[in-house]
Amino acid sequence: MNELIDEILRIELEWFMNVKAIYPSRCQEHPRVFELVRRSSYELWSEETLRAYLEHLRKAKAKGRNLMTEKYARIDGMIPPINLNPIIDKIVEIEGRWAEETHEKYPNMFDSDSALGFRIYLRGELETYSDEVLELYYRDLEKARESGRNLVEEKYLRLFQRIGYGSLGEVDEAAREKKRRSANAE
Repeated sequence: MNELIDEILRIELEWFMNVKAIYPSRCQEHPRVFELVRRSSYELWSEETLRAYLEHLRKAKAKGRNLMTEKYARIDGMIPPINLNPIIDKIVEIEGRWAEETHEKYPNMFDSDSALGFRIYLRGELETYSDEVLELYYRDLEKARESGRNLVEEKYLRLFQRIGYGSLGEVDEAAREKKRRSANAE
């Protein structure tokens, strides 16, 4: 699966570095962060979903499309919806709930409006997926939900463990302390 993820990341990073968004991403200045974030998500996908997504990326690339540019254009409201598949709403609802649960559990890690931003970003991302990828991804989410997992929390845990934290509780405590120090400095 690592080879699949590596190939996906090669394509996405090439596209990402060429995105001209209204609000440029800090990750464009730090491509390694982009890779860490994306890898933390893709490691939670099934192999079948990863294969379908890689095939979708290859087809888009062959047509000269940059799905990252399209995603950010949607997020910024610059273009109309790319994909109106109703499964997108279902995925946004599931992951949005997981994000809210994670934000409630670790309130210091996130800004107060991050749950809304999460949903907007996610919708823009999902609209660039093919219907086949959406179906497979939704199936992955349903399996996780049925077994009581929260993939948003798992993604953040993987990400923060990669940069040296032991748990999300540790990240939340560090963020709380940083906010406290900042408030005391004012």
